Amino acid sequence: MFRLLMPALLVCLAAPALAHDGHPSGAPFLSGLLHPVGGADHVLAMIAVGLWAAVSGGRALWALPLGFVAAMLAGGAMGALGAGLPGVEPMILASIVLIGVLAALALRLPLALCVAVVAVFGLFHGHAHGTEGPAAGLAAYAAGFALATAALHGAGLALGLVLQALSARGVARAFGAGTAVAGLALAMA
Repeated sequence: MFRLLMPALLVCLAAPALAHDGHPSGAPFLSGLLHPVGGADHVLAMIAVGLWAAVSGGRALWALPLGFVAAMLAGGAMGALGAGLPGVEPMILASIVLIGVLAALALRLPLALCVAVVAVFGLFHGHAHGTEGPAAGLAAYAAGFALATAALHGAGLALGLVLQALSARGVARAFGAGTAVAGLALAMA
């Protein structure tokens, strides 16, 4: 189990874990594409959404990622327009821990509640993206971060589904636990 959790813990050792520096100016789509993968906080949460969807199965396979991305786009618009949203960074960190725990427990709640949970967190992730986005080319920037987010959800989903197909459901759940631990480590950093 330690070898499974170690990569997630090593991600936390990177100094710029919550930083999103170095996005190319003048290239809004590329900047949006790079923003979610530029910080461990976003990567971990978005992969955890895919993992939770995989261990939940059924309509959650598409509903959780779609709910997150839709709310994230709304949050991105809020951030770009300068609408305040208190506690953005703490909620982003909470998303890593809570969604990781939900994936680790393979908790099957009513689908509407699951979608609401990921949507709330998606709103906060989106607000961070929108606040840090370019003044010009907002639509291209939003398309970029939506595509990157969907790809990260897809990676978590594929990982979870492959592990379950290999009768390694416990390993998929361990990745969820590792994500939650990594989120706690980021919160303590």
